[in-house]
Amino acid sequence: QLRAHGLDETRLAISDNALRRIITSYTRESGVRQLERTVAALCRKAARETVAGKEQVRVTVRLLEKYLGRPPYRTDEALREDRVGVAHGLAYTQAGGSLMQVEVSAAPGKGNLTLTGQLGDVMKESAQAAYSYVRSRAEQLGIDPSFYENTDVHVHVPEGAVPKEGPSAGITIALALASALSGRKVRADVAMTGEITLTGRVLPVGGIKEKVLAAHRAGIESVILPRENAADIDEVPAAVRRRIEFRFVAHMDEVTALALEPRTHAAEAVPLPPPGVVEAGESAAWAENAG
Repeated sequence: QLRAHGLDETRLAISDNALRRIITSYTRESGVRQLERTVAALCRKAARETVAGKEQVRVTVRLLEKYLGRPPYRTDEALREDRVGVAHGLAYTQAGGSLMQVEVSAAPGKGNLTLTGQLGDVMKESAQAAYSYVRSRAEQLGIDPSFYENTDVHVHVPEGAVPKEGPSAGITIALALASALSGRKVRADVAMTGEITLTGRVLPVGGIKEKVLAAHRAGIESVILPRENAADIDEVPAAVRRRIEFRFVAHMDEVTALALEPRTHAAEAVPLPPPGVVEAGESAAWAENAG
């Protein structure tokens, strides 16, 4: 683009941080075409300024809005504090991976389950399966077993204008449900992906590399993945693997043990596994004691 606009690095300099901001906030794609078009727009404006007599144009993060306007996309960012009823999921889209928050609220009612956020049929079915799992494990999770008779539950996935589909949010929805109904907070530094069955089994999903990269961009420190996806992390760049701890699970009980804060009773506190990569089945012992 410099050559195409009659420029060189002595005329236009774009900082590395500015390039990163362009990638995260001004483009949303699986390739680099929009990135190239955005850089071309910078070159055109720099060429105009050099013709007007400016010797060099230096583009920094602070100057991006001056040249490109307000960024059209917001950067995925994880919540920084543990909260009740809010869990971080990982989604795969045409533009790559993204961080997805699932929110659940519970209020006195008649046992209605409401799903909002423009969810597709498969995702709605996952939410129903997650609800059934939580209902079957109510006592172990510290939830009133009769909640389904007197509590209305609302599951919402923000950014309602964006359609959402697929089963990979199953364990995220189940965790948010368990948190909202038990009053236990979800760890804010954990994100997850995986399909859930009625009995709580965690099934493998696709797009692991893209989802892990999205978690890394959002500042997530720990990622929970289905045990059968363990081999897929080999596709993740080594620099990213070193900065994230991976937990591999086969059952939803393990997810709640890893991501839900322990109950308030000190005797019932469940110790978390040591940091690092947890191999398949290793976390079962913690899950067995989580009830």
